[in-house]
Amino acid sequence: MRSPATFPSPRLSTPLRYLVLAVLLVLLVVWQYLVNLVQEHSLPTFDSLLAPPGDHPIDELISRAEKDFDTLIATDSKILADSAAAYRKRRGRHPPPGFGDWFKFAQDNNAIIVEEFWDQIYHDLEPFWALPATQIRKDAWDYEMTINVRDHKATAGSDWFWTQIWLDLIRTIEHLLPDMDIALNAMDEPRIVVPWEDLVDHMKEAQTTRHMVDVGDVVTGFQKLPACNEDPESNRKPSEKNWEATSFSPPTGPFWDIVRCGCPLTSLVRQGETMTDFDHAPYISRHLGSPHSHQGYVANYTLSSEICHQPDLQGLNGIFVEPISIQTTRVLFPLFGGSKLSVNNEILLPAPVYWNEEERYTGGADHGGPWADKTSEAIWRGVATGGKSRENTWRAFQRHRFVAMNNGTKLSLAQNWTALPANFELPDNTIVAQREGRLGEWVSSWSNMGFVDLFCEPPPPESHPRNSCPYTSPHFEVLDGLKMAEQFDKKYLPDIDGNSFSGRYLGFLRSTSLPIKATLWREWHDSRLVAWKHFVPMDNRYSDWLGIMQYFLGYEGETESVVAHDDAAERIASSGKEWAEKVLRKEDMQVYVLRLLLEYARISNERREKMGWVEDLISGKSH
Repeated sequence: MRSPATFPSPRLSTPLRYLVLAVLLVLLVVWQYLVNLVQEHSLPTFDSLLAPPGDHPIDELISRAEKDFDTLIATDSKILADSAAAYRKRRGRHPPPGFGDWFKFAQDNNAIIVEEFWDQIYHDLEPFWALPATQIRKDAWDYEMTINVRDHKATAGSDWFWTQIWLDLIRTIEHLLPDMDIALNAMDEPRIVVPWEDLVDHMKEAQTTRHMVDVGDVVTGFQKLPACNEDPESNRKPSEKNWEATSFSPPTGPFWDIVRCGCPLTSLVRQGETMTDFDHAPYISRHLGSPHSHQGYVANYTLSSEICHQPDLQGLNGIFVEPISIQTTRVLFPLFGGSKLSVNNEILLPAPVYWNEEERYTGGADHGGPWADKTSEAIWRGVATGGKSRENTWRAFQRHRFVAMNNGTKLSLAQNWTALPANFELPDNTIVAQREGRLGEWVSSWSNMGFVDLFCEPPPPESHPRNSCPYTSPHFEVLDGLKMAEQFDKKYLPDIDGNSFSGRYLGFLRSTSLPIKATLWREWHDSRLVAWKHFVPMDNRYSDWLGIMQYFLGYEGETESVVAHDDAAERIASSGKEWAEKVLRKEDMQVYVLRLLLEYARISNERREKMGWVEDLISGKSH
């Protein structure tokens, strides 16, 4: 047998050799033509065209969000017994008295019943199991602004507009409520910061009360309270609040000194120093966002609003420097409010602006047209709020920073070293326009941001133009305001905190545009929304902002190009709108508040550890 080396080599005929050579020359010419086309017209590179799907970190975050959402809605309870079982499994107690009526009310109003939707209620109320019920009742009744429920009728002694809006909400469910007194926070800012070590003690004590009472021993009714004008606990003194007012001026110092007490003793915020000098460009430490980020983008939205691992935020948000109004206590008592920071201890209700549905916050009936009819721009209008911005502190304010870093002229001057940024920093090299020296030009092509009023402290003299500010006017141009409905003509809606939470968020979610949300504030609906599924989360440093926009808009550069993900933006915007219309309706606010107040009435009752709803265990009822 012949060895392989002895086989004759195949030979191509002369005509065939010429044909193969001609084909290779044609392929070479076509290849060179395509290379030139890519370079001349900034088309995607061959590597990017051949790259596997999901090679951007945002792709992974969107995919993960889809799976998380599917897992969440799979737990929707359709029958009462399933809802009660889910409650016991997650809460470690029987549901409160009235739970059956709550479930029927929720079903009658077509609510989606997922037990996780009410996590915020139990986060807010759990520490109160450590306080005597008599003290809870006394502190609530004694407070300066209350709503009182007696014999299924809700009243209020205050005509403050927030009180009246909350009263209107509670009156829609009063027929299902037991007697109670509800203390209300009338300020924009929250008022309670219980020191972390005290809160740990409260939570340990609360844990001892969490158990399943034998069905035969369960108390199924609520107690009656005296008339609204009669002190329910006349023999007990209200808690001594020791209110602390804050100001940037000594001796009280920045609000951060109070806020940091709500953080663990071992946290960076609790161990670190408090800033007192804000008369310079802010210190932005991107690595502090790592615990809640994936390759520079927010992966854990809840953790991103937790301040205790982010000490640099004290120089990046106005409330930590000097709030508009603040009066804080370190004593736990039952105070209800519309929003709070992660370290605050208020009990959350839907904010009045959500229930009232004012057109300036929601856009009214106009939620925007089809995605394809919108312009590929990002728009923001607002007042320069966030706290009392002064000549030596405004650089620490979040809205000022966001507007400045979206100014193409400022970006170009900073990139060319003509004028250094006064209150922001340039992005890193993940932004192609930055690498090409075209950052300002690129941002100007899609960014439409500006203040409608340069609100400042002290107010400018009457001789100054309207809406001006002596120390920020050189940095910012005042623009005309735009109604929400006009803003919905743009595809991208960044949402930036003001003095507290942003009242426009619900309107943004209901719109056909895409909300891009950065916030430090917790609200009643947080457990219902999935970041990267219903909205796009943004770090509170805004260091990911331009990367987010580059991902969605794409970029056609002189040397590099980035593929746009317009379809992904449309999908998130559409999902957010559809979901908001299912779980953020006024009916959903009613369902949330009814369950909250049933739980609140239980912890205010002497017999609370034995109180519950167990009809399903007695009779096997399922509806």
